[in-house]
Amino acid sequence: MMTTKKSMLMVAIVSGLMLGACSQDKPSTPAATTAVAPAAMPDAAALKAAADDGKEWLTYGRDYAETRFSPLKAITADNVKDLGVAWSFDTDSFRGLEGTPLIHDGIIYATRPWSSVFALDARTGKKLWDFDPQVDKSMGWKACCDVVNRGVALYEGKVYVGAIDGRLIALDAKTGVQLWQVQTVDPAKSYTITGAPRIADGKVIIGQGGAELGTRGYLTAYDAKTGEQAWRFWVVPGNPADGFENPDVEKAAATWSGKWWEVGGGGDPWDTIIYDPELRTVYVGTGNGSPWSHQLRSDGKGDNLYLSSIVALNVDDGRVKWHYQTTPADNWDYTAVQPLMLATLTMKDGLPRKVIMQAPKNGFFYVLDRETGKLLSADPYAELNWASGVDLESGRPIETGNGRYTTAISMVMPGPTGAHNWHPMSYNPATGLVYLPTLQGTTFPYSQEKGFTHKQGTWNLGINHDAMVGIPLKPQSEYKPGTGPKTRSPGALVAWDPVKREPRWVVDYPFAINGGTLTTAGNLVFQGGADGKLRGFTADKGELVWEVDLGVGIIAPPVTFELDGKQYLSVLAGWGGSSGLIGPNSTGQYKPIGRLWTFVIGGDKNIVPVKGQPLPELTAIPFDNNKKLLAQGENVYTQHCMLCHGAGAVSGGTLADLRYAAPATYDNILNIVRHGAYTGLGMPNLGEWVTDDEVNAARNWLLSLRADLMKPKK
Repeated sequence: MMTTKKSMLMVAIVSGLMLGACSQDKPSTPAATTAVAPAAMPDAAALKAAADDGKEWLTYGRDYAETRFSPLKAITADNVKDLGVAWSFDTDSFRGLEGTPLIHDGIIYATRPWSSVFALDARTGKKLWDFDPQVDKSMGWKACCDVVNRGVALYEGKVYVGAIDGRLIALDAKTGVQLWQVQTVDPAKSYTITGAPRIADGKVIIGQGGAELGTRGYLTAYDAKTGEQAWRFWVVPGNPADGFENPDVEKAAATWSGKWWEVGGGGDPWDTIIYDPELRTVYVGTGNGSPWSHQLRSDGKGDNLYLSSIVALNVDDGRVKWHYQTTPADNWDYTAVQPLMLATLTMKDGLPRKVIMQAPKNGFFYVLDRETGKLLSADPYAELNWASGVDLESGRPIETGNGRYTTAISMVMPGPTGAHNWHPMSYNPATGLVYLPTLQGTTFPYSQEKGFTHKQGTWNLGINHDAMVGIPLKPQSEYKPGTGPKTRSPGALVAWDPVKREPRWVVDYPFAINGGTLTTAGNLVFQGGADGKLRGFTADKGELVWEVDLGVGIIAPPVTFELDGKQYLSVLAGWGGSSGLIGPNSTGQYKPIGRLWTFVIGGDKNIVPVKGQPLPELTAIPFDNNKKLLAQGENVYTQHCMLCHGAGAVSGGTLADLRYAAPATYDNILNIVRHGAYTGLGMPNLGEWVTDDEVNAARNWLLSLRADLMKPKK
């Protein structure tokens, strides 16, 4: 059965943003309860020196600059073909694995979905300890893009993890015993944490997500020893009648209009945080507006600081040093939370500049002076039509007028998935190139929701979910030309030259979502793909020199480290995240177990790819073929179920494919959907949003698809 245009619209919305948590993973082994005094390393000096020593991977981006460049060069373009498996470790999870493992003192620290943490012997893969934060699975629906976790922070014998329910937890690095925890968000609101904490000047810093569900974003620093709050930076202002937290917030309020605080405002900094110890500056990328529509959020007035911005903060008190807004008056979910990185570039004037670089969703690659915030360059790295360029004097985008939707549909490029999402990029100082995972040619039909009202606990986008039905398309004659490289393929690895401001080479992929990148002094770039293959390319020319099939889609970035004189390569392979929920599944796998793979020169080349679970045999269940009832059922499914269980009820391979559900599940569907029978498994209770009749209509439509599957193949 073909899906409607409305279904395809929702695919576009959530291919980069997804309502998560509809099933439970195998529980991890509880940590021990005996407290042991934590070790002292790594300390502040070790973190600062990490840039020069590639033997360990101590922070999210390897060092404070977060370039994901390793000076190790034992693995080269010539011998990479000799890589084989040193060991692998099953994570017992079939949800998305997005984490960056950290390596210290011969131990790997990594995370699973639902924010669990495990430690392994880096030489053998033997599990040393396992910590489960015991997240209440019933709140997993608050996660827009799956119940993923991107990693931990290490400091003075502690492992810090942000739990998806909003807690920041400190563990003993040797035992996994919890030392302290602090609730960083209001649990009654729709906040979540999926990003990795960062360490800066004895503080552990964490943000959160939730803009799609109507939250007000902020970044918080806590004392790394005690968990006591040191400072908080509010991304957007609250109700002026309540007073402002500081002059930075008051300044931001002047760029807002209407009653934005009643609809949340957004701006949640859910991913990128970076620290420059020399400048004693924390840099944070901020999120999109809530709702997406600028008209509904702020009466269509003002830039709405500090949404979609790079903000430089004083590490001592969190006060703003400077800010640069990549997308003023954000109208399209153009977050600027994509990874930031620090470098020293010799610009065309021959002078070295300390810079900060970012490729946010909006399609422009930015280079700024990180001391002053002055914009040095901004160039399109993918095709886009919402702006024709960026004015380097004012720093503002030159909007084409294509994207300010109100009464008609505007086809805007890129869409809410962005031209680059959270997947980390890397920078190699030897080649001078940034290796950027991109999405190419994403277009989305934006139109404003009529009669919008903010609803606590549900998506608040402010755009019309029925955009392709009964709403006029903006006449083609009104569209102005865009800019940037023309569409080549759904996804691409782009080697971007930030000085020449152009791509050096490009590798095209037939699938859009791929993993983050790692680059090394061995003239290599590594990246995993949605097709389950881990690849190595030459860093200077982009030539494919190594490829292995791991069997399950890879969205996480690889890391490398050295032990006993040997260089290792590790990556978490586990399909999921936003793409794994909505699909399509490039490997054809159904619920494959995620795995941490570690490779070494001379390792085992007899690689057995991960195998997913077989789909069950189907038995016929009667349904009503009434067209009106089927249409109603598809509509209910699209609005309330597709975000977890796949477009057109075709599972992305991560969660249950409802077409194959057991007859008993269909018999119990009202208890499951409207009365919370499966909340302990992560399935939300939708009783507040759907009626019995609507659930039964969705059930009927699903059974019609089941019947289609049972028809003889021609």
